[in-house]
Amino acid sequence: MVSEQDYNYKVIRQFSVMTVVWGLVGMLVGVVIAAQLAWPVLNTNLEYFHFGRLRPLHTNAVVFAFGGCALMGTSLFIVQRTCHVRLLSDKLAAFVFWGWQLVIVSAAITLPLGLTSSKEYAELEWPIDILITIVWVAYAILYFGTIAKRKTQHIYVANWFFSAFIIAVAMLHIINSLAIPVALTKSYSIYAGTVDALVQWW
Repeated sequence: MVSEQDYNYKVIRQFSVMTVVWGLVGMLVGVVIAAQLAWPVLNTNLEYFHFGRLRPLHTNAVVFAFGGCALMGTSLFIVQRTCHVRLLSDKLAAFVFWGWQLVIVSAAITLPLGLTSSKEYAELEWPIDILITIVWVAYAILYFGTIAKRKTQHIYVANWFFSAFIIAVAMLHIINSLAIPVALTKSYSIYAGTVDALVQWW
């Protein structure tokens, strides 16, 4: 039987704490932009606090910061307990946690500054997209590597669902975020103008 000391709970606690922190931040920004819709006077003269700048911050904070931390922490807890092994690598687990926080902080800085690709749910500029890819690949290695060294014969159904989540998000990110960089802080979606070109051709 595997003892409690054999599991890496540190990264689980870290993701749990940040789930609460980013949940509060994301929902607070949501309350602010909802108030701006009701009382437009709350759109101050500072462009960083306009609805158009804060809305992508809200959606990214709730979906990727709050939801991402919750799902990553939960998956890393479940994979250890159901496979009866410690995570593949403590250092890799730390990299995944801190790398994801760096992604979130980068988004929280750039989105209010208006540094965005203007594509919904893929607003982040290309350097951050590359960082997301690196962290997500590390997360996949950590997760699937832990499953590979499991002490149980079968793979529990929860791990199949989390595996599908990891693969689906990777596919969505890579395809949806494909862009052509034109500067360090500016890129254009590779699909820009595709629909217009097809309509004109038709």
